[in-house]
Amino acid sequence: QVRLVESGGGSVQAGGSLTLSCSGNLPIFSTTQLAWFRTVPGEERQGVAAIKIGNNVTYYHDLVMGRFTISYERAERWLSRLTLQMNNLKPEDTGMYYCAAWTLGQPDRALISDKYQFWGQGTQVTVSS
Repeated sequence: QVRLVESGGGSVQAGGSLTLSCSGNLPIFSTTQLAWFRTVPGEERQGVAAIKIGNNVTYYHDLVMGRFTISYERAERWLSRLTLQMNNLKPEDTGMYYCAAWTLGQPDRALISDKYQFWGQGTQVTVSS
C-alpha cells in the first residue's frame, strides 16, 4: 500500500520561505505525475504545482508562478522525495498542503485533484502579515 508523508510546514512571516517535502513508498514511472495541492477552510482544494516524471515538465498555478518550485529525487524506480520550495510567501498562501501522485498523469489535468490516486496526510503552512 502506497503511503506518502509530508513534512516541512510551519509558520513564517510574509516574504519568508519554506520547503515542503514528501516521501514514501511510491513506485514511479514515466507516466507518473506528482503534485502539491492546498486547502483552506471553506474553499475548494487548489492545485499548486505539478511535475511529470517522464519529461520533467512542470505546471504551476498562476498565484504561485515565479515563487514556488516543484522538484523531485528518485532512487531508481522509487520516489525518494518530492519537494516544494516556497519563496516570498504571502498570507494567502496559508493552508494545508498535500502531496499527491497519479500513476497515469495527464498534463491537461495536472492541477486538478480528482484523478490523483495517492495522497499524504497534509502539512500546515501559516503565513502571517
